[in-house]
Amino acid sequence: MDLTILSTWIAAFLTLAILSFLYKDNPVYKFAEHLYVGVSAAYWMVYYYNNAIVPNLIDRLVRDHRWLYIIPGILGLLIFTRLIPRVVWLSRWALAFYIGMGVGVVIPATVQAMLVAQLRATLVPIWTGNVGASIVNILVVVGVLSVLVYFFFSREHKGALGGVARLGIYFLMISFGASFGYTVMARISLLIGRFQFLFYDWLHLR
Repeated sequence: MDLTILSTWIAAFLTLAILSFLYKDNPVYKFAEHLYVGVSAAYWMVYYYNNAIVPNLIDRLVRDHRWLYIIPGILGLLIFTRLIPRVVWLSRWALAFYIGMGVGVVIPATVQAMLVAQLRATLVPIWTGNVGASIVNILVVVGVLSVLVYFFFSREHKGALGGVARLGIYFLMISFGASFGYTVMARISLLIGRFQFLFYDWLHLR
């Protein structure tokens, strides 16, 4: 049998096995689920080995003779001591270094990419000479200020303050609704892709 036909039938079977969960939980679905998790774990393990460990550790040691890279190599191996109860405490050294370094790298990057970028995006001119762009900028400024007022709990939300806070709730609802809608549409796109595969590639329905 042609490998293309075989791979198509295997993919169709696994797709139907996953979709069988819509009826009820069953052994076929569990098999496909476990297979998916196992293959994904194996794929990412091989991917990180070839794209992270080999170029960043093994090549530095073997090809470039940069012996200081033995230290991160040892720390990486110490993480696996969590599988050995007697020396599990050694993994804490590696985890402490990894978490501390990660926090030190992530916090400045996150502040710059999210907080500073978001602040810069709200500092926009009210009037730009273009009606459409000006309306968008006004909505941005009003939305940011009203949402900030909503999270101001030092005073009771009554009167004008309550009205602005209520407007902030509307902006939050629109924002959360748009995010949820985007997530749903992404999942529906995946579902449509699988149905197109079943109807066109597997059943050859045109």
